[in-house]
Amino acid sequence: MNPMRFVGLDVHKKTIAVCVKTLDGSIIDERVVPARRQALLAWAQSLEEPWAGAMEATMFSGWIYDLLKPHATVLKVANPLMLRAIAASKRKNDRVDARKIADALRCDLLPECHMVPQAVRDLRRVLRFRNHLVQHAVRLKNKCAGLLMECGVEYDKQRLHGRKYFEDLLGRLEEVPESLAPMLRFNRVMLEEFDHAQRRLLAELTENDLLRERVRRLQTIPGVGQVMALTWALEIDDPHRFGSVRRAISYCGLCSAQRESAGKTRRGPLSKQRNKHLQWTLVEAAHLAPRWNPALRALRERELLRGSKNRAALAVARRLVAYLLAVDKRQSDFVLGEEVIAPAAA
Repeated sequence: MNPMRFVGLDVHKKTIAVCVKTLDGSIIDERVVPARRQALLAWAQSLEEPWAGAMEATMFSGWIYDLLKPHATVLKVANPLMLRAIAASKRKNDRVDARKIADALRCDLLPECHMVPQAVRDLRRVLRFRNHLVQHAVRLKNKCAGLLMECGVEYDKQRLHGRKYFEDLLGRLEEVPESLAPMLRFNRVMLEEFDHAQRRLLAELTENDLLRERVRRLQTIPGVGQVMALTWALEIDDPHRFGSVRRAISYCGLCSAQRESAGKTRRGPLSKQRNKHLQWTLVEAAHLAPRWNPALRALRERELLRGSKNRAALAVARRLVAYLLAVDKRQSDFVLGEEVIAPAAA
């Protein structure tokens, strides 16, 4: 009899439901383990037979995967949406979920997803935190403008956040509440702190040995900047896991959801099953890249004749995915005029 054990892990913030099964589906052990490193490590070391494990992808899965990987023969992470569709049930609790994960692994039906290496995940966490700081900085800029508008203060929108103009503006405030100037100064201090921090994080990521050369190659594409290159490298990880441009476009959330039944096909809005960080960055880049890339500018103008600005931006974003994937797979600099197979409109 195969001595391999199949372990289903239903991961939560404080606890982890564990179910251990044999190849024929018999339950060997069921328990709840505290979601703490020492307790989880003690449980993993108590298993005498070789074992394969599986868990859903959650925000807690990373450190659990890194901790258990050396002790497991095979350890996989499942796509939660696809796993829910396969293992749908009327009765649902942590114990049942752990059993179903173990069964999906045992029967080779687990919808496995790509697990990014720990080093890349650490860098990706830094980049996402940098983007979080940028979003806060945008809110602070909007708040500054809002405070001035509330008090009827005239200002130059294009120059408002320049240091010299801002100081001059504070010196010219008249007939406004006394509380306005301190709030504006505090808002300005926080804005400068966020800006300094995000620039420092970007510089550290760009100079990282794991990313330096890859980011440099990606930036040889006209219209691809530092943030776009870093986001692509850290969110995609291994470009060879995408067999075609269409799959990469789907992963980036640049295509609509498809519904087909009885020979009729309907397209909805952009799919919500996507990497939201890549989608946001690509769409933002698609609005700016045509300024520096003649091919993307021609594509945008052609699409504008056929539809709206949003449709044109999506077409440019898809072409950017084709460029990025080609450069990343070939590991060579982008050559202007080089043939790249562009995807059809999705």
